[in-house]
Amino acid sequence: MTKWAMVIDHQKCVGCGACIIGCKTENNTPEGIYWSYKITETVGTFPNVRYHYIPTLCNHCDNAPCVRGCPTRALHKIEGGITMHDPDKCIGCKYCMFNCPYGVIYFNWQKSHPQWRSEEVLIEGCTSSAREMVTAVNGHSTPYFNPERGSTLDEIRPKGVVEKCTFCDHRLTKGLLPACVEACPADARIFGDLDDPSSAVSKLLGKYRSYRLKEHLGTGPKVYYIRSFNPGTYTQTKGDVS
Repeated sequence: MTKWAMVIDHQKCVGCGACIIGCKTENNTPEGIYWSYKITETVGTFPNVRYHYIPTLCNHCDNAPCVRGCPTRALHKIEGGITMHDPDKCIGCKYCMFNCPYGVIYFNWQKSHPQWRSEEVLIEGCTSSAREMVTAVNGHSTPYFNPERGSTLDEIRPKGVVEKCTFCDHRLTKGLLPACVEACPADARIFGDLDDPSSAVSKLLGKYRSYRLKEHLGTGPKVYYIRSFNPGTYTQTKGDVS
């Protein structure tokens, strides 16, 4: 059996946010909903400070609290260990959101991308409405709509249900990597089969000491972090000739 996992290499990650943009573009997520996001913090006292950037996404836990707490089994596990969500079964109770210790499940309070549905114009007879702009570029729901996720936005994420990262299951079935992995310019995200000893993720986890977010809770996250950014502790100089 395949067990999908992701390794994020802090030494390579530059904090550019390409993973976040790639995910939003691939999955048509609106403003305020992030399947791929980050934790940022500044440590130290000026001028001796360091900036910590931790990319985050659904951890697809082996012992997923969101799955255990879902009364309708809308949250469930599928092949490869992916934690999936069925919007047709979701009743919007948000039990999964309360149970998830990582805060990576979002609730749809309104129809997705309301700004692109608007017929309002800023200057009458001069500017176009958002809906007219979508039509002008032959867009579907939004100018950048990705049909790989479904034919309409309402089909993808109906109002009144939750949603979360799926490891881009629709891409995995085609033999493609998740969008966030493909989008990373520094190759800081590595994806593969944890049960395959020859996979890149297995080799990296065998080579470097890893950690997982809140792993003490026993959830069994499938997103691992290795190494850390080393800015160097010496004073930078071009040297001297004296």
